[in-house]
Amino acid sequence: MAAVLDPTIATPQGEPSHADAFIEFQNVYLRYGQDDSFAVEDISLKLRRHEFAAIVGPSGCGKSTFMKLTTGLKGATQGTIIVDGREVAGPLKIVGMAFQNATLLPWRTTLDNVLLRLEIVEPYRSTFKQKKAEYVERARALLKTVGLNGYEDKYPWQLSGGMQQRASICRALVHQPKLLMLDEPFGALDAFTREELWCVLRDLWAGNPFNVVLVTHDLREAAFLADTVYVMSKRPGRILMRKEIDLPRPRDLEVTYTEPFSEIVHELREKIGAVRRMWAS
Repeated sequence: MAAVLDPTIATPQGEPSHADAFIEFQNVYLRYGQDDSFAVEDISLKLRRHEFAAIVGPSGCGKSTFMKLTTGLKGATQGTIIVDGREVAGPLKIVGMAFQNATLLPWRTTLDNVLLRLEIVEPYRSTFKQKKAEYVERARALLKTVGLNGYEDKYPWQLSGGMQQRASICRALVHQPKLLMLDEPFGALDAFTREELWCVLRDLWAGNPFNVVLVTHDLREAAFLADTVYVMSKRPGRILMRKEIDLPRPRDLEVTYTEPFSEIVHELREKIGAVRRMWAS
């Protein structure tokens, strides 16, 4: 399925202003425990509305910590985090999340797994019975979009790994969040399935743009999907590089075999290689 990009959404040119930012980190630090070391330090960045951003870096650099800070699952030790015009002071309800493991409940069908958030989280829980038909229709439409039409009544053990991850992404989007946070969502899949799901995610985002923050070790994945890629340092994590991906949209997989794409991946790899060497020393 080819991506149809909303004409109002363009690859960002330069970091947005304070007024244009959907996510803003202002000199953010996070310390775990009582010691003096920081997990992340002095992170400042701005992501514009509808931007697709990727965070890359060596293991343990604070990529997942960045997700927790953005969503309010962890509070900053110092600094300010603003999402959608409000300072983050606790868990956000405007966020959908998906992880490397699909974590579908084995006793629920695909459809019921996708509906789970609407059943248990307010403000949807209190209206679930009254609006169930509407919510079921929304979930079915999402499943159809990702190629799971006809699998609504299957259980997780009847689905492949790629199918389970598609259902997981649907579950993360069923409440129509303004922000989708993805933590290595395709890392456990084979290369062909992974690239298929890149295109699924590309099309979901292009058809109804929302903000995405993708944490990944896969530099090709980051370059293919993102508007902007951020490279983090070793712990304590800092932003070492902001790389705009100036490849035109919509992007097909063929672009991953072109010289401009290879140059972007090589530049990111060189930066992370330098981080690893610095870490080893």
